[in-house]
Amino acid sequence: MSTIKKVTCHVVSAPVEKPFTSSRGWLYKTRGSCIVEIETADGIVGWGECYGPSAVSKAYIESQFAPRIIGRDAFDVEVIWEDLYNRVKDYGGRGMVTSAMSGIDIALWDIIGKTVNKPVHKLIGGAFRTEVACYATGLYFIDMDRLIEEAVEEAQGYVAEGFTAVKMKIGLGDPKLDIRRVEAVRRAVGDQTRLMVDANHCFTVPQAIRLGRELEKLDVEWFEEPISPEDIDGYVEVTRALDMAVAGGENEFTRWGFRDLVVRKAMDIVQPDVCAAGGITECKKIATLATTHGVECVPHAWGSAIGIAATLHFIASLPDQPPSFRPMPPLLEFEQCENPFRDHLSVEPIVQQRGVVQIPTGAGLGIEIDRSVLDRYRVA
Repeated sequence: MSTIKKVTCHVVSAPVEKPFTSSRGWLYKTRGSCIVEIETADGIVGWGECYGPSAVSKAYIESQFAPRIIGRDAFDVEVIWEDLYNRVKDYGGRGMVTSAMSGIDIALWDIIGKTVNKPVHKLIGGAFRTEVACYATGLYFIDMDRLIEEAVEEAQGYVAEGFTAVKMKIGLGDPKLDIRRVEAVRRAVGDQTRLMVDANHCFTVPQAIRLGRELEKLDVEWFEEPISPEDIDGYVEVTRALDMAVAGGENEFTRWGFRDLVVRKAMDIVQPDVCAAGGITECKKIATLATTHGVECVPHAWGSAIGIAATLHFIASLPDQPPSFRPMPPLLEFEQCENPFRDHLSVEPIVQQRGVVQIPTGAGLGIEIDRSVLDRYRVA
């Protein structure tokens, strides 16, 4: 029986040896997550993950969602999604509450896959690819006296490890310093390495356009979150003004949240996060919406091995956009900041080789959780 018997939230946190920051000014001193464990009556366990403040997701799940799904069939994953969303949308269904739903949705897909002994990508349409190119997200701001030097050293390290693409942070409050830093990284990694930048929405529209034109000269592939995510009109202006791709959407949720971004082509690349935007169920709808309007879908990923595995299955199920003889398939964001939940939560960690990550082929998400890691870092 696939009847849901128990829902458990594991809130975990680990200290970061070298705290880092981005343009938002938030100092990351810890890495953490809300890990969702769902068990069925026949003993099958599914795992999911929620993006964002862990305690908030835990509160939503324990007070609103778990009581509604106990006793239901885990295979009714879309029925459950609609029921949970309709339960909370009167109070603002888009936002942190959707992150909590995402963890449940991912765990249900894991259960379904384990029950039928198939990987999740086989259940959501099949795999268009067996492996995916990945890019290293990093180059945050750590040593304010060595901003350029540390960026160059870190980027060179990623290339030496086999990465063929790197995304770096910008938004230091001095556009000229931003450009010097990107210039230095571009020289260090060479012309063959794909380079992207992420501003974490710190610029105004005129600032973003002016800076973007300088970044284009450095062969930057995309300009991520140049301006505030609420400013759709501003995104339209920036996207129309620049030749390079503009990306965003990690702060958006559900198909309704992405609707105007996609229909108005406010950005060239949308970046839903499977742990935030509504899980695998909803991200498939977002991707279909994007494909319909000729917008690329390259998901955001920032979390544990669970989130990475779920993202890999989602990417596997995405068609090439556009289809071609030698397509440019979507990339996996493989952030490289210190994170034991990415590196150790899965018994067999997800790794890249020569800039490529294999799509998991085991049942469900295709990973086995090491419970000792949850026990070690559990927040009381």
